Amino acid sequence: MESYDNPEYRAKVNSADFVIPDGMPIVWMQKLQGAEGAMRVRANDLMMLLCEYAERNNLSVGFYGGKQEVIGAIKERAEKELPNLKIAYAFSPPFRLLTPEEDTEITAEINEAEPDILFMGLGCPKQENWMAAHKDKLKAVMLGVGASFDFYTGNVKESPEWMGKLGLEWLFRLSQEPRRLWKRYLLLNPRFTALALLQLLRLKKF
Repeated sequence: MESYDNPEYRAKVNSADFVIPDGMPIVWMQKLQGAEGAMRVRANDLMMLLCEYAERNNLSVGFYGGKQEVIGAIKERAEKELPNLKIAYAFSPPFRLLTPEEDTEITAEINEAEPDILFMGLGCPKQENWMAAHKDKLKAVMLGVGASFDFYTGNVKESPEWMGKLGLEWLFRLSQEPRRLWKRYLLLNPRFTALALLQLLRLKKF
């Protein structure tokens, strides 16, 4: 819905090298339009699988985003479960726009650390905007994983698997963080449903 409402943001998302369906409603829409093999790829699962892959293949990773205590908890858990994983970079940026000087410094620090994979935990749309602005400045492969930092550390509870399969993860997350997420889900979900129906009925093109 952010992409639908904001053409500039939509262009950034569509220019990404790799886009995955993190929610079941997107998977259902793909299947209804003929993509029978469509399947959900949870960002948290992908992040953990890539960390395991990186450990096996001598690659390094980085984490950008989240609170400082969350960054610390990520490193602590990774050291226990993936002792040979190289964490080349881990940083909690300020919860505000960076100054040009700060941005230049952070970009230089990331390039100096040289992570092969840089996980972005800034949330939508901040992480996509940040990656688009830095894709020609950084050597790392960047992957936006949203709330995965909080899930990985247990700072935020994950929804039960059965709710995810039924496309109800949004309801679980809303119950966990109603003040922050009410607008996203209670206003945007009905709009998405209406637009999806119009598309399926061929009454509207996207």
